[in-house]
Amino acid sequence: MESAVARSKNQRERKGRGRRKLNFPTAFTILFALTVVAVIATWFVPAGQYAKLVYVEESNVLQVTSPQGKVTEREATQESLDDLGVNIGIEQFTSGALSKPISVPDTYEQLDQQPKGIADITQAMVSGTIDGVDIMVFILVLGGLIGVVNATGAFESGLMALTKKTKGREFLLVFLVSLFMVLGGTTCGLEEEAVAFYPILVPVFLALGYDSIICVGAIFLAGSMGTTFSTINPFSVVIASNAAGVNFMDGFEWRAFGCAVGAAVVIGYLYWYARKIKKNPEASYTYEDREHFAALFDVEAAGAGERAGGFTMRKKAILVLFVGAFVLMVVGVMQLGWWFPEMAASFLAVAIVIMFVAGIPEKTAVDSFIKGASNLVGVSLIIGLARGINLVLDQGLISDTLLYWSSNAVQGMQGPVFIIVMMLLFFLLGFVVPSSSGLAVLAMPIMAPLADTVGIDRASVVCAYQWGQYAMLYLAPTGLVLATLTMLDMKYSKWVKFVWPMVLFVLVFGGVLLVAQVLVAG
Repeated sequence: MESAVARSKNQRERKGRGRRKLNFPTAFTILFALTVVAVIATWFVPAGQYAKLVYVEESNVLQVTSPQGKVTEREATQESLDDLGVNIGIEQFTSGALSKPISVPDTYEQLDQQPKGIADITQAMVSGTIDGVDIMVFILVLGGLIGVVNATGAFESGLMALTKKTKGREFLLVFLVSLFMVLGGTTCGLEEEAVAFYPILVPVFLALGYDSIICVGAIFLAGSMGTTFSTINPFSVVIASNAAGVNFMDGFEWRAFGCAVGAAVVIGYLYWYARKIKKNPEASYTYEDREHFAALFDVEAAGAGERAGGFTMRKKAILVLFVGAFVLMVVGVMQLGWWFPEMAASFLAVAIVIMFVAGIPEKTAVDSFIKGASNLVGVSLIIGLARGINLVLDQGLISDTLLYWSSNAVQGMQGPVFIIVMMLLFFLLGFVVPSSSGLAVLAMPIMAPLADTVGIDRASVVCAYQWGQYAMLYLAPTGLVLATLTMLDMKYSKWVKFVWPMVLFVLVFGGVLLVAQVLVAG
């Protein structure tokens, strides 16, 4: 006779099978839906544009393109900029500090609607992918490099050695990685490049008993917190200050204080979460996906023939070369002006060197490179699809309209209210323009002069731009978030659950700093 316990268990199982599980959409579905929304928006949001100004080095002239597309040229002098109402030093253009077209104040004009159709949905997805080919190639080469290192068995041996040495001090590595990413973010905007660190650090964090949330938190979240409170980051605060017509050191002390507090908060938050899941693994926000995630970064299958020898000198040399590739990348970005093509080339060179050092068969090495690259194809496509959304908004001529509405919304406000509303507007604009440099050259020439009308320092607007936009970039599917989560096969809903306190912190703490900055300066 079937026991009562058994009957109860069977009933629960049948009930569970009958209940349909609600799954959160994938990154691809989210981006497709947002592309559709962007296309629909081009039918209802009025089209319009500001005149755009760019410096042409070859002829030493300022080139102005009107909203109707008419191109005129002016002498590259301060007088020409003053006539245009652009309160920026001419040296910012001639030195190359402002290389992208900037918006010219008081030139917005409404234009004929440029509605997009059904065909533009897939066209934008393809065009965005083509537009993001530089970072996509970098990611594919990175994947290939990882595949080659996996084939040597060096990862597995190194992780076993590391696990033994860090027993009881596991969070120390999380702390050091987080601190490095904060410093990298505040000095050089180490965000897009951060994708390169996941393959090397995720297996380490897994070996230490942590989950996927800790991985993203220590790398993406910490790096983003540093970038939020950029001190000397040339891709954010420097270009924004240049476009606002102020020295990038203006407001430095506020940003530095914010960065110190932000670093302490994000590391403290990670420490709280790490202790929680160490005490109770089921408290992990991604507990249900733990086995899948572990299998995704499993290195035990790699280098089966190499394991017997332990952590040999050859394997140590391979890991030194692997880590050295990332050190070279950071130096190249900070000192040599590298971007994704140069970073990809350096990673490819290191992969080739490792192939020879490892002494593995040529076919095995090549197959491992291809397999590693194929594992990151999805990540590459996500980046391209996200850029496609921005293309729709630009081609539909509604990005400038949103900026125009935003500028009108803050005119005539009192200083403290003005700066808070400005931060919230940049928070919303961060979804439309997820690029820090892109939003800086688009918005700063328009928004910064508004500070003059309410009697506050333009440097405050630069801070409002940073803290508002980056609070959104922790969440925005149009930014790097979905690419990062796809790389780790993490659900967007799980990430939102973890990160929303940090978004709230940035907005509240940033708002307090902005009001204090306005009151002290006033």
